[in-house]
Amino acid sequence: MIDAIREILRENERRNAEIHAPFNPYTGEGAVGERRKVAIDDFPIRTQYLPVGMLQVPLVAKLIKAGSIEKFTINVLNSEYSETERMKVIEQFVRVRIRYDFCFWAAMFVYIKNKGGGDDVLFKLTRPQRRFVARLEELRLAGKPIRIILLKARQWGGSTVSQLYMAWLMLVHKVGLNSLIIAHQGTATDEIKDMFDRMIKRYPVGLLYELGASYDNNEPKMVAVGKSGAIFRVPQRNCKVKLGTAERPDSCRGGDYNLVHCSEVGIWKKTDGKSPEDIVRSACSGILLEPYTMIVYESTANGTGNFFQREYDAAKRGQSQFEAMFVSWFDIEKYSMPIDDLVAFAIHLYENRNNENENSTREESGRYLWWLWNMGATLEGINWYIKERAKYNDHGQMASEYPSDDIEAFVHSGARVFDKYKVEALRPACRPPRYIGDVYADADEGEDALRNIRFAEDHQGMLWIWALPEIDEQVEIANRYLTIVDIGGRWKKADWSVIVVIDRLFMMDGGKPSVVAQWYGHIDMDRLAWKAVQVAAFYDNALLVIESNTAETKDKNRNVDGDQSFYILNQIKGVYNNMYARKQSEDDIINKVPRKYGFHTNVSTKPMIISTLVKVVREAMYVERDVRCLDEYITYEKVGSSFGAIPGKHDDLLMTRAIGMHICFYEMDMPTECKRIRDIHRHVKNRAISEATI
Repeated sequence: MIDAIREILRENERRNAEIHAPFNPYTGEGAVGERRKVAIDDFPIRTQYLPVGMLQVPLVAKLIKAGSIEKFTINVLNSEYSETERMKVIEQFVRVRIRYDFCFWAAMFVYIKNKGGGDDVLFKLTRPQRRFVARLEELRLAGKPIRIILLKARQWGGSTVSQLYMAWLMLVHKVGLNSLIIAHQGTATDEIKDMFDRMIKRYPVGLLYELGASYDNNEPKMVAVGKSGAIFRVPQRNCKVKLGTAERPDSCRGGDYNLVHCSEVGIWKKTDGKSPEDIVRSACSGILLEPYTMIVYESTANGTGNFFQREYDAAKRGQSQFEAMFVSWFDIEKYSMPIDDLVAFAIHLYENRNNENENSTREESGRYLWWLWNMGATLEGINWYIKERAKYNDHGQMASEYPSDDIEAFVHSGARVFDKYKVEALRPACRPPRYIGDVYADADEGEDALRNIRFAEDHQGMLWIWALPEIDEQVEIANRYLTIVDIGGRWKKADWSVIVVIDRLFMMDGGKPSVVAQWYGHIDMDRLAWKAVQVAAFYDNALLVIESNTAETKDKNRNVDGDQSFYILNQIKGVYNNMYARKQSEDDIINKVPRKYGFHTNVSTKPMIISTLVKVVREAMYVERDVRCLDEYITYEKVGSSFGAIPGKHDDLLMTRAIGMHICFYEMDMPTECKRIRDIHRHVKNRAISEATI
């Protein structure tokens, strides 16, 4: 244990050094982007760390090569050196640097309100603010449009950075850029207007013009447009700033905008006649996807199932124009508290790393605190978290204000079903599929739908394969493959239909079953029926399990087209010979009651299969490959007696695993090796199924 504590203390020292690394916006040390150290002897700041892009500007390159302003004036400009000439060179240099260095521009010329009271102060970026600017600059310098959804902890100035970065683009980079800022309510727009007033009031008029242009130091730098008080113009840059609120959607319409900042989107309320989607569409629809355009949605999470969560999730999955960015509480340097006895704190943290107990609703377990350490928090940060947590009576309240990751940021209304730590233990096995495409046959339906089944790669295909089927013409592994179907809806906003294949081979030697293939998409029900059969047949005539779900199931309303299992089974009856059928009672057998096909999910079976899946996840009894399934585990909850995904999330992948793991471990025989007695190239019809009750 001594070695472990020493390692914790060493790592903590390294983390603190990184958090508190030197940052000087004037010299450029520790500032955003790749930089190079240069020295100019008679410059006001002799040693500077300049953005590498700036070094390509002829003035800068020649000045650095000369080594001093005096030598540059005499040898490069062929002029007589004087204080006047020196100041001209400095001014030109500064004008170049403010175009390349946002941190320098903000610290030199941008005044903001001092949160501690007193006079306004120059804007020196904090660590999370620099991280945000770095992301913005990566996109701008790559010539890409800026599209970011920022999920954040509270009180670090993300909104301020968004607005001042837009101001930098307008005042320094391009003439004629117009911006729109949409806050959640009127008082927030007043704060934004006040910030612009403070900034522009003390901003040098000369910097609004090209070098050498004539101007009046007393000329107005911000002029109201119209009588609403919501639009003002900077005449020297021919640009407008408009302020709107989500409470008044009409205030966000119209105009020609290049830059849009939507603030605290998670708080925007949906009411009759307006929704966050409508507001964003009217504000952003005219913005072209080109350089020097910018749209930022930023907010704390403020619950689940809302517009902000849906957009963040889409960005995180890479399904939108936007990039997702998350800032946790421990990314913010001020959320830290000194520790009197650092060694004792580290020992206590380490010794309780597996402790699941919470002494009160205002504390977290030792295991959670250890998870914070593994996530990257410092010991001092964890100490702050413990003290701050005592303010809240519920973990969700703390997580909403000060999230540790972008999963817990979205507050749950019920109790999580799956242990997040055990879910995370499955993550290392998840990976991109080896193949993407689909299976095809001689026909799309009927008997020929099982002839000449083959896989074709297609990067837009819906079938992901991590391991192709292994089929030997002489030897068969009976009960090896298992295929489960969760029926979704046909339209794009419906729940997904899922076909998952599980390989049970390694169970023969005490190993784990593994997900090897998965079809995931929206599809007409008749096509889903035959697709499921083809996938199951492709995997050596796997046992095919179709889920059926009735109104008896006390579940959250699923966005599907009703129970389509009867339709699907009716489509494929008499064609596929390895269908899952429910166990029969002795009376049913005696009375020759037809077998019922498909797994019936109801108020009795659903708790059973969810309990099975909880155990399987807890004990890591299977190998998961799709990271999206882990996200469903983490966002699955129980409210009262009802299980389901939190609002805005899905449980389609999860349900295939719940059904599959129950059948895999409790209903199927162990895989066994035997001589193959059937033709692997042709799947024989089973007429008995057509006579069974479906």
